[in-house]
Amino acid sequence: MSYLDRMPPLERDAMSEAQRKVADALAAGPRGGVKGPFIPLLRSPELMDRLQKVGEYLRFQSSLEPRVSEFTMLVVSRQWTQQFEWAIHVPLALKAGVSAQAVQSLAEGRRPQAMAVDERVAYDFCDELVRNHGVGDATYRQAVDQFGERGVMDLVGLIGYFTTVSMVMNVAHTPAPKSEVAPLEPLPL
Repeated sequence: MSYLDRMPPLERDAMSEAQRKVADALAAGPRGGVKGPFIPLLRSPELMDRLQKVGEYLRFQSSLEPRVSEFTMLVVSRQWTQQFEWAIHVPLALKAGVSAQAVQSLAEGRRPQAMAVDERVAYDFCDELVRNHGVGDATYRQAVDQFGERGVMDLVGLIGYFTTVSMVMNVAHTPAPKSEVAPLEPLPL
């Protein structure tokens, strides 16, 4: 399904001083510019500034192994059928060591069979949290045993952050970048 971008990039001369300030700070960080969710989020510069700092921590400094983080980002992207995040994170997940079979299963809306143990724990935690708005004792214990308490909090933060940016881009109809990654088909209701 194709949508018109509701919140396209702002021209610099159309930005407020607050918008220019946070755009410049984002460009100076590891992301190198205002892209993806930050294009619509720039409409609320204070929110963008605070949220991007959370995302920067979760993407670049979290206690989770990058492979597990990238895998979890794909799980959330699939849950929200978020094309931008999917296109960006599939290559990063594959490079980090997520199996192509797991990526294909997620793309098809299925629970991957080809998962490492830590990916299985992350998938089960994410799936249960989103479906039930919480996790049971067994799922919680597996996550703590696998990632520690800090890792569980980083996992919850990662799921929440990518849910937020997925919602932002789905509302704004932010287009996916040009990519060789096949777009996601909508999940059945």
